[in-house]
Amino acid sequence: MEELGINDYELIVEAAPRNTAAAIAFAAFHLPSEDIMLVTPSDHIISEGNEYIRAVNQAVEFARTGALVTFGIYPDKPETGYGYIEYDGNNVLSFREKPNVSTASTFIESGCFLWNSGMFCFQAGNYLEELRIHAFDLYESAFLAWENSEKGRLPLNESMNIPSISVDYAVMERSKNIKVIPSTFKWNDLGSFDALWNYYEQQSGSNITNLVLGSLKQVEFLNMENVLLVETEDAILILPRNHSQDVKKLHESIIKEKPHLL
Repeated sequence: MEELGINDYELIVEAAPRNTAAAIAFAAFHLPSEDIMLVTPSDHIISEGNEYIRAVNQAVEFARTGALVTFGIYPDKPETGYGYIEYDGNNVLSFREKPNVSTASTFIESGCFLWNSGMFCFQAGNYLEELRIHAFDLYESAFLAWENSEKGRLPLNESMNIPSISVDYAVMERSKNIKVIPSTFKWNDLGSFDALWNYYEQQSGSNITNLVLGSLKQVEFLNMENVLLVETEDAILILPRNHSQDVKKLHESIIKEKPHLL
């Protein structure tokens, strides 16, 4: 934001990650009730300016009427790494978890499903009210942490009492006041290694045999294809590309067995 010359902003710093429902709540607690929030993950690339602006403006109009708005992306392939939204016009009929290939293909063929982008728009007060109704314990514990924050920094003890629940599960899948904006802006979710692989291939204009991320060493693959290597300061991850979604399972086991690595 500073590079863009924007200095009028405030930081809210979490003491520990408690998932998206709480993170959005902290921002909402900070704002006047009628203020409209645009919630966007940081691991997305959006490259279609005019269409994106159109979608956001439409979402703002729905948000002003009290709706909680999500953005759906028209799918171009049976992607198994995204959740899906079943829709009719701007009405959400259902949210679907990440499907297998067969189910995703059925979704695409029906023409009634969008990729769930994980982007939202709503008034701060409306979000908090829906959170209070559908996830009261989360609302109460998040508010307690917020009340005990100092200069935007949240306390650890109170934060650890907040249930770690996504905004999709806590609010969006339960509320009766949801709208969707079917969107055609160019969008890439870089939230998985497979998505990163696709993005690098698009940027290079050629197929990548194996992918190395984070390593400054010379890495060679012998008689191996579609393998991903990721190196950080204290760990190395090697996995086949088609198992990139399984990183979540590995993350869960590390939390239990070697939390110091996180």
